[in-house]
Amino acid sequence: MSHPDNKGLKSIKFYVTTKYGCGYIENRSAQSMVATPYASIGSDIYDDLIYKGFRRSGQYVYKPHCEECQECIPIRLSPTLFVISRSQKRVIKKHAHITAKILPLQYSEEHYELYINYQNKRHRSKNDHENDMTDYHDFLIKSNVQSKLIEFRDQGKLVMVTIIDEMENGLSAVYTFYDSTNPKNSLGTFSILWLLNYSLNKKVPYLYLGYWIRKSVKMAYKINFKPYEILINDLWQEASE
Repeated sequence: MSHPDNKGLKSIKFYVTTKYGCGYIENRSAQSMVATPYASIGSDIYDDLIYKGFRRSGQYVYKPHCEECQECIPIRLSPTLFVISRSQKRVIKKHAHITAKILPLQYSEEHYELYINYQNKRHRSKNDHENDMTDYHDFLIKSNVQSKLIEFRDQGKLVMVTIIDEMENGLSAVYTFYDSTNPKNSLGTFSILWLLNYSLNKKVPYLYLGYWIRKSVKMAYKINFKPYEILINDLWQEASE
């Protein structure tokens, strides 16, 4: 397992971005700390950065660095300790017929169309699509670490795509998009349950879910998987709500 004080980190520099609009809490600005140069961040250094609360978006590895807000809290799950709830068991039973296939991280027109539909239904106006293709490549397809793509199909129809990073210290769920025609399908929940089982089979100690944000409905679901750990003052600790 990588040590959290890997000497390779000494070759990495960090800078803080200018302020931009927060995508999770209304009427707030945000800043990020970004690790550079991104071309030097291989799997060993990435392991340690994830341990320290960073995330990956394309070739960029970052973590929130807001002066007046500490709402973004890194969260991870232990596959061996996870206790499935009754509602989560129902989700697995409901989607037992869905098949999953692990693929290299590469572009697919079918995946891209699902991504656009997901963005239009859940995150934005349909007219806001000027840089869709560039964004998709830059933030989802590009990677300097060991990344994979998992496609989920229901009787041959593509219903969900999950992008993951595989590390010595665990598995990082980078991004998931799915057919959101019926929100009650709980495909996002199914994805995490599938990843927990995958992590268990891979014998990795943790599944990293990015950030839990108490005040964001989009991120609140992450604490439905128990027990979970959060990173507070640079220390991972078990928490409960």
